Amino acid sequence: MPAERVISGKTRLYGIVGDPVLQVAAPEAFNTWFAENDVDAVMLPVHVRSGDVRAALDGFAAMANLDGMLITIPHKFAFAEMMDEIGPHGKRVGAVNAIRQKPDGAWLGDMFDGVGFVEGLRAQGIDPHGKSYLIYGAGGAGTAIGGALLDDQPSRIAFFDPAPGRAENLCTTLLTAAPTIPIEAVGAETDPGDFDIIVNSTPLGMRESDPLPFDPDRLRPSNIVTEVIMKPPVTPLLIAAKKRGCRIQPGRHMLEGQFFPFLRFFGFSV
Repeated sequence: MPAERVISGKTRLYGIVGDPVLQVAAPEAFNTWFAENDVDAVMLPVHVRSGDVRAALDGFAAMANLDGMLITIPHKFAFAEMMDEIGPHGKRVGAVNAIRQKPDGAWLGDMFDGVGFVEGLRAQGIDPHGKSYLIYGAGGAGTAIGGALLDDQPSRIAFFDPAPGRAENLCTTLLTAAPTIPIEAVGAETDPGDFDIIVNSTPLGMRESDPLPFDPDRLRPSNIVTEVIMKPPVTPLLIAAKKRGCRIQPGRHMLEGQFFPFLRFFGFSV
């Protein structure tokens, strides 16, 4: 944010809620946009632990100068359960990554991760239609991406998640919405090289000590490997995939793809 900008009693507040928040990139993007468009507002990271989400939402409701919040890991399902109303993308997958309070006090949430991911592909000249996808992680981001891909008639969507039943439950949800699309839960032995696009929607890669979500030696040059992680900008997985000759897409493209949908959700005319 430029130094001449002053936060005053008139400044409107936005936040991004997560645990942790060290990796979030949204405040930089939003605060740059606010400054460039002369909007008296600021976005801050808000660290809320899993046991405190209800207390956090009650606190947000009491803040008269708070206009909206983004939600990141691991809270996308928990906040969805507390919403009074959920928009179409969030309703499809049962998770939200943006919330705001309506004039009547009701909380409205929706999910834009999937929209952002698909738009990020298109912005890089990748047509998502008819592709096969292997998605690592069936949490909030993986769920949203899987839901958004249904509109592009994928040839196959496979999910891997080490948590028992998590991928299977997500597949059941998505098959209800799209019973003709092959959607399945798979094991760790699944060969990522057999898919057009591989998505890491897990947090693995945010810390230097993290293991890779899968063995990159199994990749082929024809694969496209994508991330949802914003920081580091290029994860160890993407570095390894590029060495294998794969096309890569960093997580920032997903944020860029949902940036204007976020703004419209918060009431800006863009």
